Amino acid sequence: MAKKGILLVNLGSPRSTKVADVKEYLDEFLMDEKVIDFRWFFRALLVRGIILNTRPKKSAAAYETVWTDEGSPLIFITERIKKKLQKIVDVPVEIGMRYAEPSIETGMRKLREQGVTEIVLFPLYPQYAMSTTETVIEKADEVRKKHFPDIKVNYIQPFYNREIYIDCLAESIREKLPENFDALQFSYHGVPERHIYKTDPTNTCNLNDCCSRDENPSHQFCYRHQCFKVTEKVIEKLGLPKEKVMVTFQSRLGSDKWMEPYTDETLEGLGKKGIKNLAIVCPAFVSDCLETLEEISVEGKEQFEHGGGENFHYIPCLNDEDRWIEVVKTLCEEKLHEFYLV
Repeated sequence: MAKKGILLVNLGSPRSTKVADVKEYLDEFLMDEKVIDFRWFFRALLVRGIILNTRPKKSAAAYETVWTDEGSPLIFITERIKKKLQKIVDVPVEIGMRYAEPSIETGMRKLREQGVTEIVLFPLYPQYAMSTTETVIEKADEVRKKHFPDIKVNYIQPFYNREIYIDCLAESIREKLPENFDALQFSYHGVPERHIYKTDPTNTCNLNDCCSRDENPSHQFCYRHQCFKVTEKVIEKLGLPKEKVMVTFQSRLGSDKWMEPYTDETLEGLGKKGIKNLAIVCPAFVSDCLETLEEISVEGKEQFEHGGGENFHYIPCLNDEDRWIEVVKTLCEEKLHEFYLV
């Protein structure tokens, strides 16, 4: 009889804050054609000829500001999610990272060693994007075919519009919102605009009004639409007026056009607009990491205060909150049940 298991997959992290380890991690990450989608020669020229000669030292210093005795926040938080989930499900649970260790292959192998032949693989990204969900699924399929051809894999799809997730996120934000705030900023990880067009099989997306339509064929694959939909649903749950909420996009790389408005530029200008008390949340992530703990809660705070802001309040990710573990359990059990129906 087939034995089932769960593999939770997150982005990944360097093994340490040493420059050499950060360089190795960035090489694997940025050389992924789903992240920097140039032809191999030009991608290598950019990454290995320029970025890896300048960025690792700066990134290593940034990682040092968030590193703990347990190591990388993203890794140990994902490990905590695994341990909590394992206590409430009756199948083996392992974790894997798209980049570095523990890898997707390592996670699959651990499950295989426990006799698992059917895996529910959960990319821990609420929204669909070429550089997140798509690359995880492609990598996992490549690993499965090469090393574990007898294993079946069932993927959990992006859950940005699932009510159980929206309720969970809204309640988490509600509990952490300060009593007095002038604005709530939703900062999502940015992607180049061309990625939106590349992931649209319908060729109906124009990055203008289609994201706000109730229905559009591209919505299933449109990261931008899904970010706005999460925001819309959450503020409805929170009962907040739309004029008190904004959506921005962070972490852009290079000089190409990325989705706007940009988080850093927005933060710098809020003080002049009379917004002195800001709350900010990052719903593209379920686990706190470098992009939230350093880029937003450290650099973002400095940008906001430099522009005349006074009180900056970062709202942590869902991390290993019990309510989030229950959502993970529900989504995994739905896919586990599908195996029984085949």
